[in-house]
Amino acid sequence: MGQHDIRTPAVRERITLHGRELAYRDLPGSGIPVLLVHGIGSSSDTWGDVPERLAATGLRVVAVDLPGHGESARGGGDYSLGSLASTLRDLLDELHIERVHLVGHSLGGGVSMQFVYQFPERVESMVLESSGGLGEEAFTGLRAASLPGSEVVIRWAINEKTLKGAAWVGRRLDRYGIAPHALTPQALQTVSWLTEQDRRTAFLATLRSVVSPKGQTVSALDKLHLMEGTRVLIIWGDKDPMIPMKHGVNAHELLEGSQFVVFPGAGHEPHMHDPQRFADLVAQHVAATTH
Repeated sequence: MGQHDIRTPAVRERITLHGRELAYRDLPGSGIPVLLVHGIGSSSDTWGDVPERLAATGLRVVAVDLPGHGESARGGGDYSLGSLASTLRDLLDELHIERVHLVGHSLGGGVSMQFVYQFPERVESMVLESSGGLGEEAFTGLRAASLPGSEVVIRWAINEKTLKGAAWVGRRLDRYGIAPHALTPQALQTVSWLTEQDRRTAFLATLRSVVSPKGQTVSALDKLHLMEGTRVLIIWGDKDPMIPMKHGVNAHELLEGSQFVVFPGAGHEPHMHDPQRFADLVAQHVAATTH
C-alpha cells in the first residue's frame, strides 16, 4: 500500500456493531496495523495529525471514536473498560484485522490494558501515553465530576457564554507564558461537547466506570505481568496535570524491559506537544516489536 499524505486527513467511516454506530478512520498501509485509542471526552480528532504522520511511514493506522465519543453513537449504555475493549475487538473482526499495535492515551491506555487482558492473542505491542489505570490519583475536576448530581452542575456551568469567557482568559494568560491545561484550546474543545445532553450522559457513564470522588477506581497494576515488558513503550509529559508521571515511572519499574520516555515541558498530551517525535517513537517501537 502507498504512504499516506499527512496533509490529507482521513475521513471517518462508520460501522454498525450490535445496533450502535461506531465511527473510525482507517488509513491504508502495510504490516500489522496500529490502533489508536483516545482518552475520555475526546475522539480520534484529538490525535491531531499523528495518524497521518504514522501512515506516512507506510503503516496502516486505525483511529477509533470510542462509544459515546466523537461521531460514534452516544447516550446511555455500558461504558465499562471491558465493554469498550470488546467493542474494539468487534471492530477489528469487522475489518479482518487479526493483531494490532495498541496505542492508548489516558482512558485509552486503560482500555488498551483491558484489551490485552481479554484478548492477548490480538496484541503485538502496546504504547501507553499518560495512561489511566496505573494508580489512584486523578485530576480534581474529574473526581468532582464523578459525584452524584454533577450532571446538573455541568449543565449549568458549561454553555456558550462560559466557554467564550474561559477561552478569553486562556488567551490572556498565554500572553504571559501561563497556560493552564483546563484553558487550552484542546481542553475547551473537549469540554464544549458537554453542552449536549447525550454527550454528557456518555461522558459521565464512562467517567464513573473508572473514577470516583476518591480517585481512579480501576487498576491494571496486577495485570501488567501479562504483557511482555519489551513490547511496552510508556510515554509521559513531565508537566501532566491530569495523571502524575510517577504512575508511568512505577509501571516501567514493574515491567522489566519496557521503555519509558519523557516529553519535557509536555502536559497530558505529549502527542500534541511534539507530534513528530511521538510518531517517530511509535513507528520505531512498532518496527522493533513486529515479528
